[in-house]
Amino acid sequence: MSRRFPAAAIQLAAGADPAANLEAAAALVRVAAARGAELIVLPELFLWRGAPGGERAVAEPIPGPTTERLAALARALGVVLVAGSLLERAADDDARAYNTCTVYGRDGALLACYRKMHLFDVDIPGHVTLRESDTRRAGGEPVTVATDLGVLGLSVCYDLRFPELYRRLIAAGAEILCVPSAFTFPTGAQHWEVLLRARAIENLAYVVAPNQIGRGASGVQDYGHSLIIDPWGTPVARASNQPMAALGEIDRDYQARVRRELPCLTHRRLV
Repeated sequence: MSRRFPAAAIQLAAGADPAANLEAAAALVRVAAARGAELIVLPELFLWRGAPGGERAVAEPIPGPTTERLAALARALGVVLVAGSLLERAADDDARAYNTCTVYGRDGALLACYRKMHLFDVDIPGHVTLRESDTRRAGGEPVTVATDLGVLGLSVCYDLRFPELYRRLIAAGAEILCVPSAFTFPTGAQHWEVLLRARAIENLAYVVAPNQIGRGASGVQDYGHSLIIDPWGTPVARASNQPMAALGEIDRDYQARVRRELPCLTHRRLV
């Protein structure tokens, strides 16, 4: 198992054209791999960031055509690829789709699927009004996945506000928390980095958090500022204000030392 390796958070400005979005995502994955990244994480809705109501038209089965292309990409580059999220067709629901994160091993094997549990139903007057539950279906189970780089704990965007999910992931062995997101601008400016650093600190975990940037077809402005954060809460990679691959080092020996010297995870009284 690799103990020290570069990871990449891919920041995108996805729109309503799945083919163009997939090509842009794949190009940045290749850039990250060429720079040495072994773990690469795409943002939420990397394949389609369109207007509400179009979800069912672009939703796919898993496995399906897009997941097959992602598997081939991971295999060709020899990387662990966390494919943000795409809309998964729900066989028993004609109105809504799952928002699903998929993970691929270096050999292209589909290792895990996580369906976003917490749906973003908010109304902040003058800033953002969204009801994901109108078009999305919530998942029901936390997911961790063992890779040769460590155990990944999966989450998506709004999940970030629910620390109990991350405690469940840590209890299941997670060492690296993945938070692919399309975090909106007004809440992102105040809460994005604070919450990500809190999840890293309280769980003594690395956090890899790629975000969307710019305004999608829905009209919502996303915040960008993709981050990779170490277990002490220190950002080790930060994206600038553009689509890009932000690379930072993950050092599992450093993480083990922090967990040994500050063993708060072993001091928990409530579970």
